[in-house]
Amino acid sequence: MSTSDRLNIRYVGVIIFAKAVVSENREQFQIAYQAGKAAFESGQYRAAVQHFQAASALIPSNSRLGGEVQMWLAIAYEAAGDRTEAIALYQQLQHHPDLETRKQGKRLLYIAQAPELSRRSEWLVEIPDLKNLPESESKFDRGVSNRPAGNRAPRPRSTPEAIDLSQVNTKDNLFIWFGLIVTVLILGGLIWFGRSGG
Repeated sequence: MSTSDRLNIRYVGVIIFAKAVVSENREQFQIAYQAGKAAFESGQYRAAVQHFQAASALIPSNSRLGGEVQMWLAIAYEAAGDRTEAIALYQQLQHHPDLETRKQGKRLLYIAQAPELSRRSEWLVEIPDLKNLPESESKFDRGVSNRPAGNRAPRPRSTPEAIDLSQVNTKDNLFIWFGLIVTVLILGGLIWFGRSGG
């Protein structure tokens, strides 16, 4: 076996090994990426950050998919309260090779750096926490009534009002007669032409 044959065999072996590694990385990337999305959508932002960081390490950051993962990572940072990390990542995404990723990074950076509006206290509604109420108070239980079940009176059924037919305006009903006559004529014509055509 010549030296060039050995090099070709090594080259083929390296290519096969590289494809296997890339395939394995792709599977690990998909698992981490989908786990990050699921964690983000369920409100577990810290876990989402960890999954997106793992996914980001498995794919080139300058690819379109790498930019998408970094975008999710930045949004997860912001949702988790780490605004400085999110802004830093948005600034990096402004220089991403993918045009759509650059545009989205600029938009999200603009939103993240926008000043927070002040809200008056009278504009906000405070919802009381009902978890601290004693369990014995049943007036807040869903579906529980304070009235005994046996004392419920049946609801009276409403009866329709009787209509006095002498007061009905029958002159306006000429349109109904016209519609009925046209319908009969059309049906008669269809039957007539149906017999003669067959």
